Amino acid sequence: MSEEMLRYDRMVEAAKRGVVRQALREVLSRGGQLPGEHHFYITFRTDAEGVDIPDYLRAKYPTEMTIVLQYQFYDLTVENDKFAVTLSFGGVLRRLVIPFIHIITFADPSVNFVLQFQPDDMPEMLVEEDEMEEAGATPDVAAVPADDQPKPSGTVVALDAFRKK
Repeated sequence: MSEEMLRYDRMVEAAKRGVVRQALREVLSRGGQLPGEHHFYITFRTDAEGVDIPDYLRAKYPTEMTIVLQYQFYDLTVENDKFAVTLSFGGVLRRLVIPFIHIITFADPSVNFVLQFQPDDMPEMLVEEDEMEEAGATPDVAAVPADDQPKPSGTVVALDAFRKK
């Protein structure tokens, strides 16, 4: 038996980060406006590589920070591995760039929805998944040699005898 295991934990984390990415893309598809009472609380690591925030914010929030996207946010952009948004801090607009991999919590209190993330060591898995989505790639079963195709096993049981007539 192989020592390698499927890493479902990593797959789940990548899928959850995909939900955040899709939610932000939905906002973009609506002209940058959140529908109804929706609003997002996004907590992220400020000390992580790739997070781009002003130095004074990093000094004030050395490990993590929560932003709220509701009424006043500008120039939201969403890429496969990160998003960027301009927010007002003390009346001054500042641009933040946040890789999805460094998000700790995503919440939409209007619908009682929260995602918590585990510390991530899999940025390569997230990007690979995105590249497959962009290319429209799906596994090609026909490309698997016939000898490697899964063989049916077990017995088929007909349930007709147990149904009420």
